[in-house]
Amino acid sequence: MKAPLRTSSAPLIRSPPLAQAETILHGLNMLIIGCASLALMGASIILSYSVVVRALFRAPTYWQDEASVFLLVGATFLTAAYVQSERGHVAIEALTSLLSPRINQLRLIMVDIFTLAFCLFFAWKSWTLLHEAVEDGQISSSTWGPPMWIPYSLMAIGMSLLCVQVLMQIALAFDRMRK
Repeated sequence: MKAPLRTSSAPLIRSPPLAQAETILHGLNMLIIGCASLALMGASIILSYSVVVRALFRAPTYWQDEASVFLLVGATFLTAAYVQSERGHVAIEALTSLLSPRINQLRLIMVDIFTLAFCLFFAWKSWTLLHEAVEDGQISSSTWGPPMWIPYSLMAIGMSLLCVQVLMQIALAFDRMRK
């Protein structure tokens, strides 16, 4: 099992509900990472097949590019929460060495709060796109014509999970400050 989230040198003492929520979120992230790995392998196989079919048999491909894009969109958005749990997104650490540990902790909380606000807006817009795609029966404009609710649902779920992850980080930071 992965070590709990750590954004400072503070002891890793958590309230029981917070620790349980963190464990559940970590388990979900690990399940998604496994599925995303399969999706990436699937996309590479599909694209390789497409190249071979076009090169050797001069046959057109209708669905391969779009299916690969759907798999890549799913892998990208659904793994965003895991990447955030590892603090793997772009972070500017130039100020870290200049700030006291307390001020740096407040800086991290403020960044997480602004990140949460942006991600909440993005998630809301993703759910709106999904709703419109379902309501209007939107399909892709390609020859294959898959329903657009597929990538929009992956986007909406992924951004919602990212919001939960950032909210977890904020709760953990406040829990650390409280102790």
